[in-house]
Amino acid sequence: MSDVLELVEARLLMALGKPDARAAVTFLGTDRIEVLRYADAELVRYVTLGMSANPMTDPSAVLADPLRGPRAELVLTVRNGRADTDKVLRSLAVLAASPQVEGVIVAPGASLDVGEPLWPGAPFTSVLVTEGGGLVEDLELDDPMDPVRFLPLLPMTPNEAAWKRVHGAAALEERWLQHGTDLRDPLRSGVPLD
Repeated sequence: MSDVLELVEARLLMALGKPDARAAVTFLGTDRIEVLRYADAELVRYVTLGMSANPMTDPSAVLADPLRGPRAELVLTVRNGRADTDKVLRSLAVLAASPQVEGVIVAPGASLDVGEPLWPGAPFTSVLVTEGGGLVEDLELDDPMDPVRFLPLLPMTPNEAAWKRVHGAAALEERWLQHGTDLRDPLRSGVPLD
């Protein structure tokens, strides 16, 4: 499925330009995951490359379909220069490997937790997966394969993640909107939840 990854990389080149850095991580028993970095004066974007090589499959399925099933890559955007966010590469690779390792299907509305700060000193240990299609358009693949979706991630504090589990993703997003939360601020504090 390396041809899928070549198409994904071409789509990223078209949408974001050439990455200024890339790193690769391989976990035992998984395919290699790369994280590409796109930085300008204001923002840094980190995009996974490798998660979409194979479709995500329902963990209860007896056999994994090698062609059909959702495919995705993850996109994290933060303000540049406010924190040492480049250490997020390993956390993103862990999240991108979770469909292979844990058999989860990553979709909008899901929470993904790494169990430690996303980068050193980060107030966030998890992310909310949101709808793609804005920054990088979905990549259509030949039938019968599903398109590759580029899913934005919004960092969550542990309290926000717990609140989201009770009230849902839409309620948390509404709370962020009501309080004018800068979701790209890598140093932001949690939104009031009372």
